Formats: sequence, C-alpha cells, structure tokens
Amino acid sequence: MQDITTLADLPASAMTDFLARHGIALARVADDAEIPASYWGAPEAGVIGTTLYARADTPVHSLLHTAAHVLCMDEARRARLHTDCGGSDLEEAAVCYLQALLADTLADYSRERLFADMDAWGYSFRLGSARAWFEQDAEDARAHLTTLPLNASARTLLPAD
Repeated sequence: MQDITTLADLPASAMTDFLARHGIALARVADDAEIPASYWGAPEAGVIGTTLYARADTPVHSLLHTAAHVLCMDEARRARLHTDCGGSDLEEAAVCYLQALLADTLADYSRERLFADMDAWGYSFRLGSARAWFEQDAEDARAHLTTLPLNASARTLLPAD
C-alpha cells in the first residue's frame, strides 16, 4: 500500500494555519493518546464544534474531510457537532468535492496527492478512483455545494459555472 500523507508530513504550522483561515481550530493530541470525538477511531480526525483533533499519524485527507464537513454546516448544527457529522449522502459527496478543493490550498499538499491518498485509504467511487469521480461524476456534489451554508473562505473555492 502507498504511503498516506499524515499530519507529521506537513510543515509544523501548515494545518493549523490552514484551518484557522477557515475558522477551525486544531487540537493536537499525544501520539499514544486516543483522538477525542473520532467517528472511526484513531488515526482518523475527531471533531467537536469547530475544533478538529488529531495526532501526528492522522491522515491529511481525514483532516480535510472533517474540515469540509464543518464548513458545510450552519452555525446551529456546528454548535451541536460532536463526533458524528451526519448529513445526507448528497452532503457527503459535496464534502468530498470540497475536500478536493481545499487540498489545493494547503501548503505542501495538493489535489493530486489527496486523490492518491483517498484511493490508497480505500475511498470507494463508482468510476474506480477519486480523480475519476471528481472529474467525471461529481456534478451533483458540485451543485449541492452551492446550496450549503459555506463560510466566505470556503465559498471562494467554488468553481464559477
């Protein structure tokens, strides 16, 4: 299996600065500690409100995915957010699409790297890969993103149609 990019692979402040630009905090936990509010368990990111929890071995794609969930919620839903981001299947697709848009804005990371990490991790898409889905099968996800209460920083990432 291909190596998956983790928080430890990024420059020390890259994820913290990136998340802060989107109104999200990063709480790092010790390498041997459980990750608070992780839906799937370690090493996946956890979330409570607008704080993401991660260890050095947390995959970057997990942090981006969880951040995208937070960005797709309204304030009332964010205020109740703990562990399970919930949402519909269409929202999940929109989150994956936003995750790819976010990847290009993270220092020392890219959409290409995200797609490789998602495929290696086992994300499942009808067309067989994250890239194929994003490029050929994500029209509904892209359209749904425009209906969600994204904050201004995330809204600027949406493609002009």
